[in-house]
Amino acid sequence: MSLWSRTGAAGRAVRAVAQRMGRATRRATHAGGAGGSGLGALIELNALNSAGDALIAVALAGTMFFNLDVQQARGQVALYLLVTMAPFALVAPLIGPVLDHMRHARRIAIAGTMLARGLLCWGMAGAVLHKDPVTLMPAAFGALVLSKAFGVSRNAVTPRVLPPGLALVTANARASFTGLVAASIMAPLGAGLVAVANAGWALRAATVLFMVGAISAMRLPSHVDTPEADVAQARSEEGEATGGAEERTDGRGRWRTLLRVGPVVAEAMLANAALRAFSGFLILYLAFLLRTKGFVDAVSPNIALGMLAAAAGAGGLAGTGLGALVKARAPRAIVFGTLLAATVTAAVCAAFFGLIAALVVAFVGALGQSLGKLGLDAIVQREVGEEIRSSTFAVTETVHQLVWVVGGLTGLGMSIVAANGHIALAVVAGALALSLVTLAAPRRSRRAVRRRERAAESEPSVADTTA
Repeated sequence: MSLWSRTGAAGRAVRAVAQRMGRATRRATHAGGAGGSGLGALIELNALNSAGDALIAVALAGTMFFNLDVQQARGQVALYLLVTMAPFALVAPLIGPVLDHMRHARRIAIAGTMLARGLLCWGMAGAVLHKDPVTLMPAAFGALVLSKAFGVSRNAVTPRVLPPGLALVTANARASFTGLVAASIMAPLGAGLVAVANAGWALRAATVLFMVGAISAMRLPSHVDTPEADVAQARSEEGEATGGAEERTDGRGRWRTLLRVGPVVAEAMLANAALRAFSGFLILYLAFLLRTKGFVDAVSPNIALGMLAAAAGAGGLAGTGLGALVKARAPRAIVFGTLLAATVTAAVCAAFFGLIAALVVAFVGALGQSLGKLGLDAIVQREVGEEIRSSTFAVTETVHQLVWVVGGLTGLGMSIVAANGHIALAVVAGALALSLVTLAAPRRSRRAVRRRERAAESEPSVADTTA
């Protein structure tokens, strides 16, 4: 067989595999009525977004952690954590309210974030080629801000495209899982492109993906831009399982400020804040503990660090997968059950600290962050009215990034002063237990009040008894 024939056969085989994968992906994203409602198209759009973000991350990735000594790496990582907070200074006070005002033009807003990132990636490609940090850094900052704006918009739109019979947690999990898969596939491809050519070509590939995403956003169904009508009924039905119906907004009684999101949303935000801080602490504490001390002589620090990263990645995938499989419509139970599991795991691993315990707690920490976030998103989508939903999501993203940074900086500092994992995890377990008790006490009080009110309503009046 000639070289041309072999090349043609290989091309046909690759095309056939790609077509089969595409059909399987379409069946998965459009299952359960998601194709007709528009949820499937939104999930695929999120996959394009995640793939583009992965290419940006690969193109701009540095080697500050592995190529520097421990003390220099600590300073670089602390600076990076503080820099990651900068975009959120815009997301909460500016981006969220703007997206709320554009709630009747969601497709344009989503397409705009995609188009702008595509243009920024093209500019970054030239900046990387010419080693121009003056252009590269502002463009990278803008791309990060727009990525957060896309996430806020996607979360706000999801209730509008939710098919009947599908839980919000499940819909959010499908989108997150598809995004993780797309990023996992695109990251090594981008790394290979950087190795073969340069980072500029990875950024140009991201430009193509974002341009395709901008076109796809405009092809979302028209009811994405129409006022919320059928979605209110869907939220009402789903709220019956958690007793939160009295705290939802409608056209007659809107929340006028984000400080009055109601106890259901506030509790979920605080529980997720504890989980996010726990995750940030674990990532940096365990990573630097491995670099400075290690666990066992038989495993090198780099191998143990790779195992730790794999455990955290598996935990994130497992949390998203569990969210996709959840059939119950009780996101509050998911959030608080996840916090309880994280607390118990941290306490047990503190008692039996070692390499296995570190892998287990990293897995559970990532699972808790992923699954808790899905539950919180579902609660906000159900409880918060359309008029401030984007602003609420922007605030939750900002708060959770802040506590993640605080947790990471705490882990960074504790890796210096407390190299004993038993003590560090015991302190963290105590903090998680305190947050759990603090959040559970008001819920118990409110349930007692509701029981007394129901008992009072069910008692016959004095007039009835005398009659």
